[in-house]
Amino acid sequence: MFATKRQPARIGKILIEEFVAPLGPTQGALTEAMGVQRQHVNELCNERRAVTAPTALIPGRVFGNSPGFRLNVQRRSDLWEAMHLPRARERVERAHPLTAA
Repeated sequence: MFATKRQPARIGKILIEEFVAPLGPTQGALTEAMGVQRQHVNELCNERRAVTAPTALIPGRVFGNSPGFRLNVQRRSDLWEAMHLPRARERVERAHPLTAA
């Protein structure tokens, strides 16, 4: 799946570096623009909240880009973690192919 050992950029880092920093809004202004609680924005920026489909739609409207972009970033991060973090990898390695009966 992933040929690299390097963890992909997470949504919070991309949100801050590519969108918030160039435009310069505070988290309070971003909260107001997104119409969500301040905690929601803070958790996204600090990578303590995953992006869901509804969550991806909101910044898409605010910044004028595709919600699929955010969902793809989240998907790549989730897959990388499943392949590289020991606890997640243990779960995956317990699975085995079915054999014909």
